[in-house]
Amino acid sequence: QVQLVESGGGLVQPGGSLRLSCVASGNIFRINAWAWYRQAPGTERELVAHIRSGGSTMYADSVKGRFTISRDNAKNMMYLRMNSLNPEDTATYYCRAMGTMEDYWGQGTQVTVSS
Repeated sequence: QVQLVESGGGLVQPGGSLRLSCVASGNIFRINAWAWYRQAPGTERELVAHIRSGGSTMYADSVKGRFTISRDNAKNMMYLRMNSLNPEDTATYYCRAMGTMEDYWGQGTQVTVSS
């Protein structure tokens, strides 16, 4: 089992920045890919950014150039640095950890972008 806990969400003005964190515990050695997803009310959950154990990353087109995903393996942490936030980024953000036979989700952290 792997447990994931997100933090760092909150209310931010348009143009502002936030850094989300996801701490992992448990059988992390089984995990080979990590990701951030988000879900706004009335919409489907969507992939925001993805990072493999080797360090390769990919981003949704809507966040390219504004968001940065990273990992700190020593601390079992994953981060999402979000810059130039706009109201369309408002959503609950979820951390996801994936292995060959495993798939884990955190409970989510709310990000609201509003003036």
